[in-house]
Amino acid sequence: MIGAEEQDQKGEGRTKRETCLVTGASGVIGGAIARELLLRGERVALGCFKNEKRAKELAAGFPGQALVLPFDAREEESCLAAVRRAEKELGQITALIHAAGQAELSLIQETSAARWRELFALHVDAAFYLVRAVLPPMLSEKRGSLLLISSIWGQAGASMEAAYSAAKAAQIGLMRALAKELGPSNIRVNALSPGLIESPMNDGLDLSAFIDDIPLSRPGLPSEVAKAAAFLCSEEASYISGQVLGVNGGLL
Repeated sequence: MIGAEEQDQKGEGRTKRETCLVTGASGVIGGAIARELLLRGERVALGCFKNEKRAKELAAGFPGQALVLPFDAREEESCLAAVRRAEKELGQITALIHAAGQAELSLIQETSAARWRELFALHVDAAFYLVRAVLPPMLSEKRGSLLLISSIWGQAGASMEAAYSAAKAAQIGLMRALAKELGPSNIRVNALSPGLIESPMNDGLDLSAFIDDIPLSRPGLPSEVAKAAAFLCSEEASYISGQVLGVNGGLL
C-alpha cells in the first residue's frame, strides 16, 4: 500500500516510495497508469511484450525510477523471472497492476477455441501467475496492493464480445476471492472497470450511439483511468478492498 512514512535524505517526513509492477505498460491504459505512478514518485517496472520501444520511450523520462521489463505474462516461468528481476533492480514489489489485455469482437460461433484460450491466458492465467509471484514478500511484510484492470463488459457483458466479457468477469471473481483470502494479511485486492476510453483502436469508428448512452456524454481519458488506479493502490484507499471501481461516465 502506498503511503507508509519514512525519512527522506534531508530528514523530513515523506511518503515512502513504492515499487509497482504494471503489465501492459506499452499500451494505452497500462502506459497511462505507469506514467501516473512515476509522476507520483514511485518506482515502476514497465511490463511489456509486443511494444518494448514504447515502454522505453516512457521510461526515458524517469531515469533510475523506471525499469523496462519485457516478458510474456501468459507463461508462469516468464512471470517469475520478471518479478525476480524487478525485485533485484527496484526493490520488493508492493503494488501489482495487471493491465495487459486484448479485445475480441466476434460472434460466439465464430470465436475459435484457440482464441478463447488466448484471452483467458492473458487476462486470467497471467493474473494467477503474477499474484503468486509477488505474494511471498507481501505476506511476510503484511503489506501490499493488487489491482486487476477489468472492464465494464466483465460486469455487464457485451454482444459479440462473449470471450472478452467472460475473461474480464473471471478477473472480478478472482479479485473478490483474493480480497477475502489475503485481507487478514493486510493485502488489499481490487479491480478497475473502465468503460469507453479514448484509444487509437477507436479511431475511424462511429461511436455516437454508444456515447449517447453515457450520462457524461463522452469517452473517458486514459489519464482518468490512471488516476483511479493510483488511488486504489494508495494509502488513501487503505480501507478499500474487494471492490470494483467503475470508470465509465455513469454508463453502468
